Amino acid sequence: MKLTLLLADSAQEAQGKVHALGLGWTAIGTPTSPMALVVLLDVDWDETNRDIALHIELVDADGHLVTVPGPFGDQPLTLDATAQAGRPPGMPRGAAVRLPLTLNVSGGLPLVAGQRYEWRATLNGQADAAWAQSFHVLASPPHE
Repeated sequence: MKLTLLLADSAQEAQGKVHALGLGWTAIGTPTSPMALVVLLDVDWDETNRDIALHIELVDADGHLVTVPGPFGDQPLTLDATAQAGRPPGMPRGAAVRLPLTLNVSGGLPLVAGQRYEWRATLNGQADAAWAQSFHVLASPPHE
């Protein structure tokens, strides 16, 4: 299975396609504006019709989980989803199936300007260094 992770300003999946605005950025101001994670899963033929557990977490440059204020104190910023790729009629035996997913994150994250952060993904508990997308946080421009 192959995973591609991209950052966008906003995104949604419809009928197997991703509709995204502001796709491919690597720098953002703080506090953050809303963002979307676009996940493209290329599922091998023999892995279709099975549950796929996706876990994504935001870590800082030292690899520590980023926490955000929650109703019960600070909590790690993680996203979890379960998906399943089916075999479309007429798909040739052995062909990979692409499964697009979008995860939207509300704005207002108080990330530290000048720092690098990374969204990291795991599939079914397995990690791969290629299943990550990093970005830098810039100081927001002053308000006039």
